[in-house]
Amino acid sequence: MEMLAALEPSPFPVISLYLSLAPNQNGREEYQQFIRKVFNERAKVLPEQSPERESFDKDAERIQEYLGKKDNPAAQAFAIFACSGSDLFDVIPLEAPISEHSLFISSVPHLYPLARLVENYPRYAAVMLDTNKARIFVFGATAEREERIVGEKTRRTSRGGWSQARYQRRAENFHLHHVKEVVDTLDKIVREENIGHIVVAGAEVAMPILRDQLPKRLVDKIVEIGSQESGEGGSFVDRAVAALRDKDAESDVEKVQELMDAWRGGGLGVAGPEATLSAFQLGQVEELIITGSPETLKPVQTMPEDAAPGAVQVDTSNPSGSADEDRLKLSDELVTRAQQTSARITFIEDASLLADVGGVGALLRFRI
Repeated sequence: MEMLAALEPSPFPVISLYLSLAPNQNGREEYQQFIRKVFNERAKVLPEQSPERESFDKDAERIQEYLGKKDNPAAQAFAIFACSGSDLFDVIPLEAPISEHSLFISSVPHLYPLARLVENYPRYAAVMLDTNKARIFVFGATAEREERIVGEKTRRTSRGGWSQARYQRRAENFHLHHVKEVVDTLDKIVREENIGHIVVAGAEVAMPILRDQLPKRLVDKIVEIGSQESGEGGSFVDRAVAALRDKDAESDVEKVQELMDAWRGGGLGVAGPEATLSAFQLGQVEELIITGSPETLKPVQTMPEDAAPGAVQVDTSNPSGSADEDRLKLSDELVTRAQQTSARITFIEDASLLADVGGVGALLRFRI
């Protein structure tokens, strides 16, 4: 993202292609049909034998050749950025799904969809815990990791008296040792992977032990989704994603309220597209807070003089989708400036929360 955002505008067409690899109802992938159609249509717009057409044709050929090999068959989607005339070809396999195919042509990479995907699918740890075994997964938009931890298995006994008591203490020690090992492994993963949330589904016996052993730095990240044996609400991954979505919706409301308080209080906040763009030009933006629906952005009369030149042209596989190219250009300009200035980006999925301020605002590093 940082590398792509740092690229200078190109006089040649820059392709930003987002493809879903999900099969259709017949079990077949549909992206090849989409690619052929949009590449043919966009090529016709460019003058034949022009440098722009030559660059575009080379990119189209290279993209189709790459997808014919499909080096990462486990990916759910691809984000591909290409411009032969500017020596750009970058393929990002995505472990998170996207809802539709889309092709953007501009003078710079179109990063809004990628930034939103990364923010919607942040890297999180998911723990399936029992008293003698555990699986820790790391999920996100671009990679996946798994760790397995197996402790000593204890068996039930029907003996009573002192033998039963000794057995019980021994079993509890094994369980405690196992959970401590899980916590140590989890703590290391969270540090290494910069994890923001930990989703946990555990056996009833194991969960109290886990809660006792978690350090404060991990407690604040925990989202519990009940017993791992529960089949309610779908698979473990489905339940984990649903829990994170619920938490994200709550935090969106809090984030927008924080923005409004900072803005209305005349403090470290601005609201609206023009004010936000101005704050970026002055290097003030700490966090960009933007709608997850670019079509709800309020257009600006004039883009800044240093904005990427040219329009953003778009084709999507959504037959009912309507894309306003001015709003797309604005959305990408805001996201690209955030990447260039190391500002955090928060997407607000409920468009109504930012409707009164044109769909965007920012928390600031300093006042002027």
